[in-house]
Amino acid sequence: MQLKSIFLTLVIALAGTSALAQDRDRRPSHCLAIADATPEAAYIHKAAWTQAVPEFSVRINYVAHATFLLQTPGGLNVATDFTGFLGSSSMIPDVVTMNHAHETHWTANPDPAIPHVLQGWGEFGQGIDHHVDIGEMLIRNVSTDIRSRMGGTEENGNSIFIFEVEGLCIGHLGHLHQEPTDQQYAAIGRLDVVMVPVDGGYTLPRAVMVRIVDRLRSSVVIPMHWFSGYALEAFLDEVQDSFLIDRRDNSFIELSLRDLPSRPTVVVLRPEWLRDASD
Repeated sequence: MQLKSIFLTLVIALAGTSALAQDRDRRPSHCLAIADATPEAAYIHKAAWTQAVPEFSVRINYVAHATFLLQTPGGLNVATDFTGFLGSSSMIPDVVTMNHAHETHWTANPDPAIPHVLQGWGEFGQGIDHHVDIGEMLIRNVSTDIRSRMGGTEENGNSIFIFEVEGLCIGHLGHLHQEPTDQQYAAIGRLDVVMVPVDGGYTLPRAVMVRIVDRLRSSVVIPMHWFSGYALEAFLDEVQDSFLIDRRDNSFIELSLRDLPSRPTVVVLRPEWLRDASD
């Protein structure tokens, strides 16, 4: 009996060693860990997208519709729901993410000079799995369903992309057609900042989107995909009892882990195409 016990212990130990070996080079997500309480602090304000990003911070530029440019102190440029156009700037992003529910969220012909082009879908119904470590930033995704063009459902046709950088967990919900399941919420983990479509119909009904932001309880919620001031104001009206509302006159915000608000806040940015400093 004692020999059998020893044998089983060795088998379990070896199995554990094998599993660890498989994941040895895969950088773990810090956004899936339990978040510590964040001290109260203030936002960092003025900057331009062509300037260097301060240490330990991330700059989020609202470009258009569902496209944001994320910038890091090390000079990474990451564009979300990339359509092939960011403005008159000649800058080529290091990474672009895309979703294909509508043509305003992707391009079939991304510039071949872009090092990392991450599609939010795979073969029909199969989804896709991204876990891309580019040094300063870890990019991963959680697949969700979308409505297909024929009125049915394309399972796993949309990706919620999560960008882990400078200690922050930043999420972009994409063209969300489905309220995440408990399993998907768990896979998303903590989101300090989240970009949320608030159109109220093309993606999800407004009441459902409000329920999602209430559950995510992110420190900073950035509305996107709002088409009109009416849709934006309707969303703000729905969440004003639970979130502070911070309206900005510019298109960007700089954040660090120490600068997150003590109370969940909706930050309204005004989209603006990118232009080089000389334009």
